[in-house]
Amino acid sequence: MNIIENIIQAFSPERAFRRAQYRRALAAYEAANPSRLRKTGADNSSGDAVVGRAGAALRGYARQLEQNHDIANGVLNVLVNNTVGPFGVSTEPQPRNKEGDIHQDFADEILELWKDWCLSPEVTGEHDWVASQRLACRTWYRDGEVLTQLLEGLIPSLKHGTAVPFSLELIETDQLPFDDNESKGITQGVERNAWGKPVAYHVFKSHPGDATAYYNMSTKRVSADNMLHPKITSRIRQARGVSIFASVMRRLEDIKDYEESERVAARISAVLAAYIKKGTAEDYTAPEDGKTDRIFSMKPGMVFDNLRPGEEVSTIQSNRPSSLAAPFLNLQHRGIAAGTGANYSSISKNYDGSYSSQRQELVEGFNNYQACTQLFSSQFNSPIYRRFIEIAILSGTLKVPGDIDMRTLFDADYRAPAMPWIDPDKEAKANERLERAGYKSAQMTIRERGQNPNDVRRQIKQWRKQNDDDEIMFTSDPKHEFNKDNDSPDDSGLSGSDDKENENAKTV
Repeated sequence: MNIIENIIQAFSPERAFRRAQYRRALAAYEAANPSRLRKTGADNSSGDAVVGRAGAALRGYARQLEQNHDIANGVLNVLVNNTVGPFGVSTEPQPRNKEGDIHQDFADEILELWKDWCLSPEVTGEHDWVASQRLACRTWYRDGEVLTQLLEGLIPSLKHGTAVPFSLELIETDQLPFDDNESKGITQGVERNAWGKPVAYHVFKSHPGDATAYYNMSTKRVSADNMLHPKITSRIRQARGVSIFASVMRRLEDIKDYEESERVAARISAVLAAYIKKGTAEDYTAPEDGKTDRIFSMKPGMVFDNLRPGEEVSTIQSNRPSSLAAPFLNLQHRGIAAGTGANYSSISKNYDGSYSSQRQELVEGFNNYQACTQLFSSQFNSPIYRRFIEIAILSGTLKVPGDIDMRTLFDADYRAPAMPWIDPDKEAKANERLERAGYKSAQMTIRERGQNPNDVRRQIKQWRKQNDDDEIMFTSDPKHEFNKDNDSPDDSGLSGSDDKENENAKTV
């Protein structure tokens, strides 16, 4: 106890003890004590309460940043390109027979139907499957959530675009009101049961931002079975999502203001300004004609020959653009990359690092992109694919063979965009070594490149058959003399001529 507590102890030992106890507890958790130097705040509200106060505003700010800030727009482009990719998250059906092997004929039949559906999956007919994925993913990142209604079977005024009677309706989450909390069990437009599971969504029939929305602000109840709600959440039982820009919005705004100030200052400094330094008062003499205004026309190589005694011409020097602008902006870009999960090099377009540093950034960033792809696919791609299979079977478009293991009917491999190679030669040799050593299959390597192994195999087979028919041979062909006579060991330490088992192996 300190001196104050010793004094209190003489009158009330209990109070002295409690004061010392509380003081030690506060000292142990210094971070919980806001001060002049530490602006620590605390908010123990629920996730729904926090999002309810700021969700709509954050969504509007994020859209404003996308429209008017090049860095914010670039962040979204980087995230979407690495989460969904230019060709979308591809789907490879993998149903198995009762022996546990992939039923290739049935998988091919599903894939053909799926490819046909991907041409026109959306109710407006303006977006194919890849465009729908990219648009939904961009909305997911920017707004923190996106709604997708699943429409199946006969629906008045709706004509499905493919043989499978199944379509998607992409809906902006503005139609899911944040202030719909009055009815029992409804939180911010989401109706949930006692366990917190969504059972329905109460959405506006039209977008509240439309010019005609004032005349029709009624809502409709859509069952959760027919509505997908991919969302970015960080709290347990959080009903609504939050924009990926939430933690970096102020930084982005500061960068925009700072860059604007630097640009204006640079434009001003680019204009040459001169002034006449008149010297001391004793040197000054009044003009004989009494005129005090003088006009100097400046031109290249001119010489001032009408200066008065004590006068000299000087120019205004500017230090803009500042030499510290680039390091400062690079530091801010790193903060944005950390807050959004996008790679710093991709945001700043700065690729000056060494091979090892670039690869380290690529590997760490790719892990984050894979996690985002997995989350988005589980909330968007996988439910849509499963419903597609159900509707295809119910409509009679798809017949299930009798030897299919029904537990694997919806199995599929969802392939994310492939991680780009910094050094293709090193990457290819590493994959070849792993395949030769038996640590990796060729199918795994092909899938990592974002391709279907069966499609690649068929293409190679057809290509080599056409070459044989036309009597064309490339050095990649196993029958080429280069491959027969090449006895030198490769980079993996294995030699095809020394391996007796490889001499009789069939090369594909």
